[in-house]
Amino acid sequence: MDGKQDWDPYARDCPSRQLLDRIGDRWTVLVLGTLEDGPLRFSEVARRVEGVSQKMLTQTLRAAERDGLVTRTVFAEAPPRVEYELSALGRSLREPLRALENWATTHMPDVLDARSRADV
Repeated sequence: MDGKQDWDPYARDCPSRQLLDRIGDRWTVLVLGTLEDGPLRFSEVARRVEGVSQKMLTQTLRAAERDGLVTRTVFAEAPPRVEYELSALGRSLREPLRALENWATTHMPDVLDARSRADV
């Protein structure tokens, strides 16, 4: 090896599984997509990601920040203003997530047809 760790998500204890859980989570996908165009305040993210609870949005943003996907900036104003934006790492994840979003919207009719056949 050239000094790189081998990560195997198929191995039970590999931490890459946690990362796959994070980036495969619908709220993470939607929050990162919302931040693609630039920094937003918490309330703006909440407004754009319909259906996410305040608690779930807080958890999602904290986890994305912990994983280095999002940066949180606090502005020293009264009252304090907080903005979230994609980090360089988060921006690098947008291309594969965009492909996943495109696949889902393109193939949704096929999935709905398969569901209706299975549910008969």
